[in-house]
Amino acid sequence: MNNLSIYISIMAFVLVCGYISYNEGNKDDIPRSDQLAISNMPPAGFENYLNAASLELPKSMTFAGEPVPLHIADVRERLDRELHINTYWHSSTIFLLKRGHKWLPQIEKILKENNVPDDFKYLAAIEGGFQNDVSPKNAVGFWQIRKDAGKEFGLEIGRDVDERYDPLKSTQAACNYLNKAYERFGNWTNVAASYNRGRSGLARAINNQKVDSYYDLMLNEETSRYVFRILAIKEIFQNPKKYGFDISKEHLYDEEKVKYVEVDSDIKDLVAFAKEQGINYKLLKRHNPWLRDDQLNVTRGKTYQIAIPL
Repeated sequence: MNNLSIYISIMAFVLVCGYISYNEGNKDDIPRSDQLAISNMPPAGFENYLNAASLELPKSMTFAGEPVPLHIADVRERLDRELHINTYWHSSTIFLLKRGHKWLPQIEKILKENNVPDDFKYLAAIEGGFQNDVSPKNAVGFWQIRKDAGKEFGLEIGRDVDERYDPLKSTQAACNYLNKAYERFGNWTNVAASYNRGRSGLARAINNQKVDSYYDLMLNEETSRYVFRILAIKEIFQNPKKYGFDISKEHLYDEEKVKYVEVDSDIKDLVAFAKEQGINYKLLKRHNPWLRDDQLNVTRGKTYQIAIPL
């Protein structure tokens, strides 16, 4: 029994010595804590994108030429919130800037032709993000237009054709709404708020609360944030690098050149029509998202302009 105990003790001693010797020989292979910290750091230059600093508000701002009362604490805080959200919501704002480069020149032209202030292009940015999205309330397109409003302001909406999906025609319809709302409110900031709340809803709030400024109204959460979201996007679009958005020119999306083919009779097969034009069905639909079916029925005397990419 004593011999067995001695044997076990000797084997244990040998194992301990071997372990110590192995660790001494390989200690240079074990990273130190400072080495671990370095190896887990992001690539050089990337750390700047991870910093989340509090932002300084602009000293002054206007919307459609109308001053924003930043001397009011509540107004400053509401702008502060939206500016931080849109600055640090990196991926969404980056793609908004990229798509804006493609679409804003076309939108600006239509706004100018209709005497609508240029700042309303930022309303389109927060509404549809320059995409043909459909909201849970079935508002559609760049300007998020509902079916009844679209028809009221001149858009064709049917089975084959839904012009809410046409970025340029829907911009014209939005201008029709905005000018009509201005006739009612006489104030562009209130017009912008009414785009979210509705003309009647905003008018009721103004009448009930006996104030005429959007900034003095007690409104629902969505509308109370609405104009400030527009202001935040305006500030970021005008000063992207100030807010950390350094996008190379070659990364921006450009307007794509097209020609227009006038159609005054039925097209029974849009796939065949696309092939006749030297393109495929996907490209036809991409450049004409207002075509909602695989055929186009044309009422006598009516014509459509179909975009064909060059």
